[in-house]
Amino acid sequence: MSPALRVGAARDAAAAGEVARAAGESAQDVVLLGVRHHGPGSARAVLAALEAYRPQAVLIEGPPEADALAALAADPAMRPPVALLSHVVDDPARAAFWPFAEFSPEWAALRWALAAGAEVRFIDLPAATSLALLPSPEELVLAEGPAAPDADPPGESGEPGEPGEEARVDPLAVLARTAGYDDPERWWEDAVEHRGEEGGDPLAPFAALAEAMAEVRAVHGDGGHPRDPAREAHMRLKVREARRAHERTAVVCGAWHVPALAGRTAVAADRQLLKGLPKAKVETTWVPWTHRRLARASGYGAGIDSPGWYRHLFTAPDRPVTRWMTKVAGLLREEDLPVSSAHVIEAVRLAETLAAMRGRPLAGLGEATDAVRAVMCDGSDVPMALIRDRLVVGDVLGEVPPDAPAVPLARDLARQQRALRLRPEALERHLELDLRKDTDAARSRLLHRLALLGIGWGEPAGSRESKGTFREDWRLRWEPELAVRVAEAGVWGTTVASAAAARAADAATHATTLAEVTATAESCLLAGLADALPVVMRALADRAALDTDVAHLAAALPALVRAVRYGDVRGTDAGALGKVAEGLALRICVGLPPACTGLDADGAAQMRGHVEGVHRAVALLPDPALRDRWAAALRGLAERGDRPGGAPGGIPGLLRGAAARLLLDDGRLDAAQVARLMGLALSPGTPPAEAAGWVEGFLAGGGMLLVHDQKLLALLDGWICGVPPAAFTDVLPLLRRTFAEFDPGVRRTVGELVRRAPSLAAHPAPRPTDPGLPGFAPTLDPTRAEAATHTVRLLLGTTTTTDLVTRGDGGAQDD
Repeated sequence: MSPALRVGAARDAAAAGEVARAAGESAQDVVLLGVRHHGPGSARAVLAALEAYRPQAVLIEGPPEADALAALAADPAMRPPVALLSHVVDDPARAAFWPFAEFSPEWAALRWALAAGAEVRFIDLPAATSLALLPSPEELVLAEGPAAPDADPPGESGEPGEPGEEARVDPLAVLARTAGYDDPERWWEDAVEHRGEEGGDPLAPFAALAEAMAEVRAVHGDGGHPRDPAREAHMRLKVREARRAHERTAVVCGAWHVPALAGRTAVAADRQLLKGLPKAKVETTWVPWTHRRLARASGYGAGIDSPGWYRHLFTAPDRPVTRWMTKVAGLLREEDLPVSSAHVIEAVRLAETLAAMRGRPLAGLGEATDAVRAVMCDGSDVPMALIRDRLVVGDVLGEVPPDAPAVPLARDLARQQRALRLRPEALERHLELDLRKDTDAARSRLLHRLALLGIGWGEPAGSRESKGTFREDWRLRWEPELAVRVAEAGVWGTTVASAAAARAADAATHATTLAEVTATAESCLLAGLADALPVVMRALADRAALDTDVAHLAAALPALVRAVRYGDVRGTDAGALGKVAEGLALRICVGLPPACTGLDADGAAQMRGHVEGVHRAVALLPDPALRDRWAAALRGLAERGDRPGGAPGGIPGLLRGAAARLLLDDGRLDAAQVARLMGLALSPGTPPAEAAGWVEGFLAGGGMLLVHDQKLLALLDGWICGVPPAAFTDVLPLLRRTFAEFDPGVRRTVGELVRRAPSLAAHPAPRPTDPGLPGFAPTLDPTRAEAATHTVRLLLGTTTTTDLVTRGDGGAQDD
């Protein structure tokens, strides 16, 4: 060890000795309680130490801006996990969280101080300085955890290191290796979390931990935390203030900081470290937090993998392993898995046996997991994933009092959530809305307005077209970082409605494409934002008049038509949007053929999607003349290949086949006309790749057409048989992709039809004497039909038994 390190080690060891003396003698005016954030063992030890020492002031590591909010922790409506949220007023994206769980030592100290009447102060570096030190919002990991200013070593808060910083030292890993452990978590559980209630001085464990941390810091210095000197200087100044004002003061902070707080430093030196630090105007409040955000697996590395397990250890009055196994059994029973009391007893015995074999003082989560997997899950990891999700991590969502400080937008959102009975929940849930009901319609408007503001509480589930215009499905899940999104959206207005209207008007004004404007118009109608529609309509009219790209127009029309359609459902005046939609549809009809000419494969595939979207949209417009105009445009597209020699006219076969299928499905073409178009498209003069594209476009609507029209099947079969071997390898991927989209039953039926008649071209229609499909007779069996006539008569009502038996078209068999 170098001389400098020896001097530092001696200084820190002396500091640790001073801490040990302060912890062991109640006459001292300050005790330093070093903890691991979110540790139930530390929380229990802190409560015991506070009860024994009875301080007049409790200082807690955290932003001083929270001093005014500390009293809210005693409110019965405050339920952890919760977090302190600080954000810059002018830039809400610059924010940081300080989370607290029920088993957090800081939360236990806060609640104890409020109950005992002791003064509470937060002593970490102010959030105004911490957030001002960040050069850009990109340095914050809002969705993943607190910002770097509050970052402690992984052994204390578990927060991940920042990119570009020196690798951080994990003090728990250092101490675990010294104790002969290869797993820091296991060492901490054995040394702290599973330590039983022992007699003696409750301050002694903190003195021992402080001495150990002093040794670690003597070797590793600041451990890769360049901001720690400023933070610890601020803490020391606050401790000095409390010692002058009170006879007994307790400090609850990360154990990593204890040697620095116990060391002797000059006041002037500490003030010099803090001199010149920038400051920003910030706001601080309490926000709900979740166990998932406390778990490392979710991205926020709080130093704990299992917040649900730690909460159980903290709240279980006795026999924690037995109570845990009972919880697991209850969960598995809810999922209809056969778990009995005998399973619970055997799992407890196995966990305790494993702990004894491994030399642990108490069965930990590892032993409990191994026992559950072996006894209750039959070695399967599938139920274990459920146990981890529901119990080991948990889906607990905290609550804060309604009178907690918040931006006006957050207060309005909370008011609407209560009025509409839409309680934020950490667990994802499915919500079905019937828009004909006033409450459901109001819920829909709220969720759409939040989506406009970028507050992703709800996500649409399913397809609106499949559910009709009167139903909506949503997936709801509240995440803690949404509180930051609400603060960010506060710049647009003080209520959800006004903020969403202002955001929609701004989005329409600054949109770069016509599709973006139409999507905004649709969102305005879905959200019931009539005040924003005039601005959106002006932007839409200007953009539509200048845009001549048919692809852009086609991409914009479906959203516009849906907006008109949903406007009718919600009672919104969408007449102006309807006129714009009809104008766009007419322009698409005129420009469609030229826009489809000369496209490559990727362009043709993209245009096909536009054509299908426009076809569905035009079908929803009320003008029949417009639908006729669109059908004429599709017919022109489908018949552009009807030239001498089958020349395609520059339009890809994929688009011509898709147009023919759309016309057939709408009844605009009959079977004979379609057979003629297919014959031309699959003629020997057409290149195989072009013909395969036509087949792909035509059959994209489904393969049942080939089952019912064997003439088309014969044409397709004859063309496939006639493809030259050299071109077959190029055509095969297209055909495989086309037939892969068919339902398995359709593919099987088509295969049976081909197997029955190898040369379909020679037998275009089945003869009555041909054998039927496997399992079906070629003709009706009157005896078997007679057995079902009574039931059929009840179902159909007006159909007689004689008609059913004597029909020669196979109707009774089909029925």
